[in-house]
Amino acid sequence: MEEAERIDGTVSSKADHLCVLVHGLWGNPQHLEYLRSTLEKRHGQDKLRIVVATRNSNMYTYDGIEVGGERVAREIEEEVERLKQEGVHIKKLSMVGYSLGGLIARYTIGLLYSRGWFERIDPVNFTTFASPHLGVKAPLKGYHTTAWNYVGSMTLSISGEQLFLTDSFRQEGRPLLSILADPNSIFIKALTRFKRRTLYANIVNDRSAPFYTTYISACDPFVDMEAIDVNYLSGYTPVVLDPDHPVQKARPREPISFLSRLASRTSSLMTQLPLYALLAVMVPIGGTVFLINSGIQNFRSSRRIKLHEEGRAGISFHDYRIPLMIENVKMAVEDAIEDVNGSQRMDYLLKDGNSTSESKSKSLKMSNGHGNSHREEKLTTNSKTDPINGFPNLALSAEQFEMIKALDNVGFRKYPVWIHNINHSHAAIVVRSPKKGYEEGKHVAKHWLDMEFEL
Repeated sequence: MEEAERIDGTVSSKADHLCVLVHGLWGNPQHLEYLRSTLEKRHGQDKLRIVVATRNSNMYTYDGIEVGGERVAREIEEEVERLKQEGVHIKKLSMVGYSLGGLIARYTIGLLYSRGWFERIDPVNFTTFASPHLGVKAPLKGYHTTAWNYVGSMTLSISGEQLFLTDSFRQEGRPLLSILADPNSIFIKALTRFKRRTLYANIVNDRSAPFYTTYISACDPFVDMEAIDVNYLSGYTPVVLDPDHPVQKARPREPISFLSRLASRTSSLMTQLPLYALLAVMVPIGGTVFLINSGIQNFRSSRRIKLHEEGRAGISFHDYRIPLMIENVKMAVEDAIEDVNGSQRMDYLLKDGNSTSESKSKSLKMSNGHGNSHREEKLTTNSKTDPINGFPNLALSAEQFEMIKALDNVGFRKYPVWIHNINHSHAAIVVRSPKKGYEEGKHVAKHWLDMEFEL
């Protein structure tokens, strides 16, 4: 509906707080309608002005984080100027990003920071829902993963390259996401200015952005849910986990008999047989159509990016192509970057740190993100401040470990989320549509408004 996409111009001059919502890949403003409407009901237009960014809708999200961030920055500046003409003076800014929108939001605030925005407007809340802060490069080893990471990066234009960390941003020799997390960059400087930084991450069934990247974590203890016990946050059971003590290894359980296990597996297989038969027919057809469409969209995206950079897409890019580093000294590219697709066969780094990989010194412990940083170079998991103890680190790249360190040094309040009723938790976490099964995401929004969003 139009109300979800733009503001209707009738607003009280008391609404001095602007909240900007940014949707994700292939998304549109309607995907954030529940968050928008819930936020508005809680605070009202006389206190809070809400904008859902519109200029990156649908296939425009193929155009990359940089172009997307520039579009949103311009959209914010135009909205603030429009409100000023109506007598509304914005004094506070909050940013909310869903999925890829969280990365676009991080780029946007760097641009605003560099243009002096935060000298006259107070940054208050920065929140992401299921955003892949570390990219989506699979932390697995072997030829099949190498192939997937390559194919994945090629099918989503520049956004795919950036998400799979295969890009070289502005010929810097580093991926954009690495620069986005550089402690000397305008993006980190901007992030530190926000009063509250919060993220929500699905622990299971997020097919778009797995837990480790949305939680900014070196490990994923939720791979085998039978091996753990989770602790819920009081008042938000059974969806939001306790951020300080979310999980521990499972207490001993009575073993299941062989016949029971066999019956369960047989029943599961029989239930899924029709699905497998359908997939056997549809995957070759759908895969071919997807690749053809990807080629078309990549071509269209490259044309849009060219027009954008030539200033013929409604934005003079020269206004935003500013130096990315606050200081003249840039962080050097690591001398040895871990090759997660190399000869190692394990998906995890060795617990004692005796891996032959050069990246073992980059291993980090998991942080609860409440401003704590963990700088020990040797891989350990027995810190008393570590909310997820005793789980091995994933075989991430050295760049990803550096991102974790930088973002944890900034400090996020991190909330694991368990969506039970549907196998598409990526959409459910923000109640992307009124679809049955997405209702659990309403607990997430309620917690955010109750405990984290500050007016």
